Amino acid sequence: MANLAASSPRRRVHTDRLHGAAPVQRNSAVAVLGALLDRSLVQIADASSDARGFDRETIRAAADVWDNNTFPLFRAATARTRGARERRARAALEWMAGLGEDRRAWMLDQASAAGHSLDGLLAPAKPYVPGRDYLGRVMAPVMAVTPQIAESLATDYDLPSAEVRCLQVERVGSRLVGHLELAVARSYPVDDVATPETATLDIRLRDVTEVRFDSHDVRGVALRTEADGVSIGVGDCGTLRAATADLRPDDRCWHLSAAGRRADATTPPHDGQRALPGSPQEGHLGTNAAAAATLLHRAMLHIRMVGSAEHADRVPVRDFQRAFAGAGEAILTAGKHRLPHRREAAFGQLIETWARRGGPVLADWFATVVPETAHQSDFLAGLRDQARVRTAADAPQQPTPDPSTAPGPPQAELRLATYTSAHTRYGTHHNASALLHLAVPPHLESADDAPWRLRAVQGANPARFQLQTEAFQGVSHPRVTVDDHAARHFVLGDGALDITRRENRSDDPS
Repeated sequence: MANLAASSPRRRVHTDRLHGAAPVQRNSAVAVLGALLDRSLVQIADASSDARGFDRETIRAAADVWDNNTFPLFRAATARTRGARERRARAALEWMAGLGEDRRAWMLDQASAAGHSLDGLLAPAKPYVPGRDYLGRVMAPVMAVTPQIAESLATDYDLPSAEVRCLQVERVGSRLVGHLELAVARSYPVDDVATPETATLDIRLRDVTEVRFDSHDVRGVALRTEADGVSIGVGDCGTLRAATADLRPDDRCWHLSAAGRRADATTPPHDGQRALPGSPQEGHLGTNAAAAATLLHRAMLHIRMVGSAEHADRVPVRDFQRAFAGAGEAILTAGKHRLPHRREAAFGQLIETWARRGGPVLADWFATVVPETAHQSDFLAGLRDQARVRTAADAPQQPTPDPSTAPGPPQAELRLATYTSAHTRYGTHHNASALLHLAVPPHLESADDAPWRLRAVQGANPARFQLQTEAFQGVSHPRVTVDDHAARHFVLGDGALDITRRENRSDDPS
């Protein structure tokens, strides 16, 4: 018997496991797909744990992955056979990787972080080819700012007359990024009978090292590449410096520019371009599995709303993450039940687990969304009760003070500063505005180890907006001052941020 045991392959694998050696298995596509969901939730948790390290773009990007990939994950997890699960998961991974170089790189990084490999699961990446619009005109791509691109831009557009339409500087984790939107006149001839709308240049800056901006000095732009990065001169005294920058012309006539004509000569015709296939649809979901997929999908869309800076502080990111943590592994576990009624019961229990984890903050959200999914359960009454209790607790007990006279937080750390000029675009007029994200201390009644909170502060029609890099350097004490002309100033960082309110206006950002 001893010899038979030693020669048995099945027994050898069991013995290896007893001694802690993991058996070598080929990559499992469905395991990778579930792990990618869990990695998204881990990224969201890390990027939202405290407002002083809030990473809005990481949160948005991690949630955005599951816009078109949530239902393919559930269809793969609930397939009846291992082969069908793998086939559907591979199709889902191919679809996911086909949505751009950044998405593919994210998949590789996060799979590796979860201990998985995508080797053999994805076809080789296809080279990027510029696209054409529905009229067959070549479209402007996103371009890294190089000396050649800077020179080309100066040829096609009148940069000395350009005006800043929007400036945004944001601390992402521990580094600064920026977005500059310029309204520019074209230097190339346009063959349209009607004069087209002014072109716009969208410039994204990474690892910003210097900001000097004054909304009274926004006309004229000089774009230069230097040994240590990219420099953008704004007006007479403004400066933006960053390690790298990308730009994209938002210009419906770009195909007529010198750069557009060069791209047109090398871009395949519209009919020859391969259309991107739709997301995988193979497989039918049971009632509870479809309900669970709908809940997760809606939650990710809700989390993704942090991409809108105006709403970022209203999204309960940490509560959503806590509710759905570990969802990837849980979905795969529930989907493995071979008997349909057991699989449905497992997904029903998973829905209840998610809802109860959401706590009072998400009680109203779950109580609203769960019935829409056709999943009915006795626990909904309890959720509604939680929602009513929380609504009553949150009701103001006294009139809200006038924001123009109410004191600001005693401490704050600037996370985002945005200035938008008054302008007209696509026939719609937009007023000038200022928007700030401040990390502020927790409420006084919170626990000692409670995280700092994100607070958005918005004001319309600022008379002046001044910003310097030093405004983002640590915690400071916001204050409102009044100058000799009775103008009110919201000041942060010893004047590194100074927003002036017009006299007799009640919509200042203080």
